[in-house]
Amino acid sequence: MIRTRTKRVLSISLLVLGGILMFFAPENIWIGAVIFALGLCVEIAGLVLGHRK
Repeated sequence: MIRTRTKRVLSISLLVLGGILMFFAPENIWIGAVIFALGLCVEIAGLVLGHRK
C-alpha cells in the first residue's frame, strides 16, 4: 500500500504533468487532441489518487 505522503506527492506531480501537457499541446488537430486528452487523463488520475482515503 502506498503511504499517504507518497500519494500526495504523486498526486501533485500528476496534476502538474497533466497541466503542462494540456498547456503545451500543439495546434495540429490530431496530435494536439491526443496530447490534450492524455493530459486530461493524467490530471483525472492525479485527482482520484489524491481523494482516495
